[in-house]
Amino acid sequence: MSSLRVRRFVVWMVSIALGVVTSLLVITFFLPAVSPSPNAQAVSVLEYGYQYFLWTALPLSLMFMTILDHFMDTSIWPD
Repeated sequence: MSSLRVRRFVVWMVSIALGVVTSLLVITFFLPAVSPSPNAQAVSVLEYGYQYFLWTALPLSLMFMTILDHFMDTSIWPD
């Protein structure tokens, strides 16, 4: 495997992991914090919904992938 392919694989895996972790943090801490209810509790993925979680994590993963793509010079996104 070439060095570029390994870097691209690392970028994909790290960006997906960061997107999932960021999504978990958002639905667990941010959503209850901005809720108008003073008694709001943390929201689980099951409550939030798997499809909604996917549609939250995917754009965040792509955002992290764009940043990592730039700094690791993998050229996943065309210039």
